[in-house]
Amino acid sequence: MNENIIPRIGTFFIIMGVGFLILFIASDLAGQTYFDYFFLGLVVIAVGSLLRRKAPPPPPSGRFSIIRKVRERKQQKAEQKQKKK
Repeated sequence: MNENIIPRIGTFFIIMGVGFLILFIASDLAGQTYFDYFFLGLVVIAVGSLLRRKAPPPPPSGRFSIIRKVRERKQQKAEQKQKKK
């Protein structure tokens, strides 16, 4: 269970960091720029990415398996034609 919670906390920090950056942009558009939001957002995103780095890569989804099979068939046919020549 602990293996799955650390990357999730990292994802939460990344989302919070993006939120702080949006607040920074909003404060800049309002005319009162708060650089604290900018620096806090960068720090939180950095910490989140360090925690997220420990996540295992997701398994392949297989969404484009049909396209991959079609390409492999075309390559095999091209190789067979070259072997015949």
